[in-house]
Amino acid sequence: MRIALNAGILRAPRTGIGQYLVELVQALAVYPEFELALFNGWNCSPELPSAALPGYSRLSGLIKRCVPNAYALRRLIEQQRFKRGSAGVDLYHDPSLWPFEFDGPMVMTLHDLTHVHFPETQPADRLVEIERHAARSVERARRILVDSQFIGEEVCRYYGVPAERVVVAPLGCAARFHPRTPAQLAAPLQALDLQPGRYLLCVGTLEPRKNLQLALRAYDLLPASLRAQYPLVIVGMPGWRPEQLAEPLQRSLATGQVRLLGYQSDTVLAELLAGARLLLFPSLYEGFGLPVLEAMASGTPVILSHSSALPEVAGAAGTYIDPQDGRACAEAIQQLIDDRSEWQRCRELGLQRAKEFSWGRCAAATASVYRQVLEG
Repeated sequence: MRIALNAGILRAPRTGIGQYLVELVQALAVYPEFELALFNGWNCSPELPSAALPGYSRLSGLIKRCVPNAYALRRLIEQQRFKRGSAGVDLYHDPSLWPFEFDGPMVMTLHDLTHVHFPETQPADRLVEIERHAARSVERARRILVDSQFIGEEVCRYYGVPAERVVVAPLGCAARFHPRTPAQLAAPLQALDLQPGRYLLCVGTLEPRKNLQLALRAYDLLPASLRAQYPLVIVGMPGWRPEQLAEPLQRSLATGQVRLLGYQSDTVLAELLAGARLLLFPSLYEGFGLPVLEAMASGTPVILSHSSALPEVAGAAGTYIDPQDGRACAEAIQQLIDDRSEWQRCRELGLQRAKEFSWGRCAAATASVYRQVLEG
């Protein structure tokens, strides 16, 4: 059975959906009944791209600024290429809100409804196209895969989808996320002017939904002596409307105690997660929250919002906060620094919790959906 999978997002540096695609494709390799044809925007290939296209993000931004209706035009061109490349395909799986037109059965993965709750996080031209096509795509899909029960319920409620068409396939955690000793981390962290266990970490695209403002506010409320010992390290690509973060972020960076590392490779991110004292993840809305799972698998306690799908991921291992309460967040940070026994308890709970998730489990649920749809 030949499955077309839209992998066009892998042209850009990998963030959440890109990681999902890579790990899912690799985990589906144990099912020889499926032959994957990965659409890369130009043609279908059985191979995953080894890396993002050099300069893709910069070039994409330039085209959007210079070409009228660039997003819709690109989709039109890609639609024609997909039609040619998907000849002989039995089923089409798209991980986005706007699948291509396809004559056969289609499955989609809906990771979240950010476009509904936070439309300001989408470029205006893209939001117009999403609003125009998303509802029709949901209607067309034979099955809708979601990362969490929370998102499944949102999809049913918002789009009026029958529950039997929605399948929860929780995400997994790559093998590179595991505990490391201080000796193993010393050299790679030294290259970043960091010490194992002596920094706090935030991971995520720099956009308002990730609630970085709260992280900065909470960090500023910590005692000066503690901030001197534990810098706040922020890892992530610039997102939509980063200017909303510009002023508070620049003020914090000026102190030298907050460090913005930008986008980091898979290897460096895994080392950063394993070496952090804790991960601070105060996001306002998540369909899953991969960094939470990756931190727990790395042996790093997590402070996170008690909102959206995040409790499904962290369970009892998380230290939960109100995402609007900077003081409570600061108190949670200080406790996990000062109270070694509480830190160790959260670490052990996190390691156990992370074992409940795997890309094999995600792939098994996905393969089951493929079979159901193909068998009619």
